[in-house]
Amino acid sequence: MFKVWIDAGHGGKDPGAVANGIQEKDIALKVSLGIKERLEVAYEDVQVLLSRSTDVFLELRDRTAKANAAGADILVSIHCNAGGGKGGFETFRYTSASQGSIKLQDTLHKTIMANLGGTDRGHKAQNLHMVRESKMPAVLTENLFVDVAADADRLKQASVLDAIIDGHVQGIATYLGLAKTKEDKPVTQERDINVPSGWAKETWQDLTKKGFFDGTRPGAPITREEMAIVVGRVLKYVDQKG
Repeated sequence: MFKVWIDAGHGGKDPGAVANGIQEKDIALKVSLGIKERLEVAYEDVQVLLSRSTDVFLELRDRTAKANAAGADILVSIHCNAGGGKGGFETFRYTSASQGSIKLQDTLHKTIMANLGGTDRGHKAQNLHMVRESKMPAVLTENLFVDVAADADRLKQASVLDAIIDGHVQGIATYLGLAKTKEDKPVTQERDINVPSGWAKETWQDLTKKGFFDGTRPGAPITREEMAIVVGRVLKYVDQKG
């Protein structure tokens, strides 16, 4: 069972970047919850642990301490960016990152960009707490700019958040080599052929009174010979009325 630690940046009294009616902490939480739900449903042998699942404040040291204590296999910290410019997407690893972190960054970056599109700001390395203090391969993703109008408009669209979530899920699954869950065959509930469907009940009763049907097995399939009998009854009914 792989353990994936998803860290929703900021929270509580720390909103993160704020602009254009968006708070970074809200986007980070939505994406994190979406990753957990989709990854655990779509793939086998994986458990997603969250730094926070609600709008609460956590110190950076508490986030990494919990992830390390849990023995997580990887850590991904979710953020949005600010600072203007052309906006776009970028990822960060530690300046002296392990080969695992470098590979995780490359895999995540590719799958997220493939889903999200737009401006690619590239793979970057920086001395950030979340990627420095984590004992496992760790990457921080910066998912568009809240203070760039075009990016902010995108972040307000459910389809864009879905793309960000799916990109993370696919990247994590690829990195860990997860197998997809076996889809259960849809359960087909057999209907009672002796009870007419609600939408056909009135017509069935009317045509039964007219003698076109004998009133039995309204939900059963009809054969060609049975159809011939019904047609014959219809023609006889028309002749009598004519």
